Amino acid sequence: MAIPVAVSVFADEIYAAPKRWVQNAYPRLIHYNRLPKGGHFAPWEQPQALSGAQRASFHALR
Repeated sequence: MAIPVAVSVFADEIYAAPKRWVQNAYPRLIHYNRLPKGGHFAPWEQPQALSGAQRASFHALR
């Protein structure tokens, strides 16, 4: 079963998955973005950026 996948990469993350790798790993990629701030604890560090990225990713499914 293939499900839609969205990926947000934060600037200070320990490992930033390149878009090409994500596309190969997840054929149903619907959204990929890189955010200028935040890291491993992005929900606490940048909650507005994270929620904006989530909203943008689900927009493709409407």
